Amino acid sequence: MPNKLYSENCQHRQLQSGKTDSAFRSPYRRDYARLIHSPAFRRLQGKTQLYPGHESDFFRNRLTHSLEVAQIAKSIAQKLNHDNEFLRTNPIDCDLVEFAALAHDLGHPPFGHNGEHALDDCMKRWGGFEGNAQTLRILAVSEKKETTDGGLDGVTLKGEDNRIGLNLTFRSLAAILKYDNEIPVSRKNADKLVKGYYCTEKPLVSQIREVVASDYPAHFPLKTVECQIMDIADDIAYSTYDLEDGLKGGFVNPLMLLSIARTDTELLQRVTDKVKKECPDAKSEDVLKAIAYTFRRDINGKTEQQPEDEQKIVSPLDEYILSRLIASNGYSRAALTSSLVDSFINSISISIDHDRPALSKVTMDPRVKIQVESLKHLNYEVTIMSPRLKLVEYRGYEIVKTIFRALSEDDGYLLLPQDVRESHQRLQKSADKMRLICDFVSGMTDRYAIEFFGRLKQGDQSIFKPF
Repeated sequence: MPNKLYSENCQHRQLQSGKTDSAFRSPYRRDYARLIHSPAFRRLQGKTQLYPGHESDFFRNRLTHSLEVAQIAKSIAQKLNHDNEFLRTNPIDCDLVEFAALAHDLGHPPFGHNGEHALDDCMKRWGGFEGNAQTLRILAVSEKKETTDGGLDGVTLKGEDNRIGLNLTFRSLAAILKYDNEIPVSRKNADKLVKGYYCTEKPLVSQIREVVASDYPAHFPLKTVECQIMDIADDIAYSTYDLEDGLKGGFVNPLMLLSIARTDTELLQRVTDKVKKECPDAKSEDVLKAIAYTFRRDINGKTEQQPEDEQKIVSPLDEYILSRLIASNGYSRAALTSSLVDSFINSISISIDHDRPALSKVTMDPRVKIQVESLKHLNYEVTIMSPRLKLVEYRGYEIVKTIFRALSEDDGYLLLPQDVRESHQRLQKSADKMRLICDFVSGMTDRYAIEFFGRLKQGDQSIFKPF
């Protein structure tokens, strides 16, 4: 019996291959393999998640973060397949869910969100830059796997761009399309970053919509079941494992988080305002209660039932003891994150859209959603906005912008690696040339960007080290 979640057209690609899929693996498993073996995926190990990797081998990078998101996402899919009657006979494809989770951060540039803002500032006249849009572009255009003419040159001598990236199925591409929104071709310098996809990928997104949900109204953004699961899994990872890194690094401890949330009314309001974007009914007291409940644990690491009154949670002495235990003890931190992830996954359910099963709604219990969003945004305000990390981010912004400006000057293309330089020379339009430079810079790891910057600005760099 055909799976109602997936039509045969979902398995189609930008270029239909003459190869027959192996009986032992699905087209989505092939997509998974193509991703795993791609250079863009490997480069994630050199991109910072929260703390610079050279500071400690404990901290997560974009690759390990993606692996954790994939594990959480697959667990969510397995839970839904087990719990929901419709999905027992029409299961969510776990290979597709894992693919989406592993691919979701491919488009992140060096130095995280500050690198993203730097590139967006440089590209505002040429279609902008945004991490999710770049992920789609990497998978469908810039990664070197296949071309429409089967040739070895992605950009021909005539300037024709025949690149189709990894040539993935349309359903796999739909699974990473978090923001079904075309980014404007040109924006003012003061305009904020826009989430979506580039205008160059608009025809592809139209194809994806036609394949996945041809009768879906154009003004409704497309977001498949797999994409929703990936998005929720990403939020869970942010709210737990980034917190664990902060605890291990000594940037925060539970008592500090509780104290700041209770005493810094401006910070609490900022966190609440962000939480309300996902949970409109949330109030400051709900956020405070969610944060405090997270750290209410007995010495054995067991989470007690959430109380109605946040003020009754723990005594000051208990807070101090538990705070030190969680922050300094690896077993306690592991118990905390494991318990949180388990409770978050178990709060997730699905509402089947029988007219368009692929667009069924995956949701989290509202109360648990507030907890996830509160932890995510509190950690951001306390840790990521701290002077120590902001200093690192500022440096990253300047490095990325300096590299881009150098490469985009009149003869800057001569600084590009040979293969990228050739493509740059063959492309006819200025916008395409600028996008190519942006692709190159955004693909850099943190270390490579620092080295490249050093070659531009410092005189002690070796000319014999390859690009």
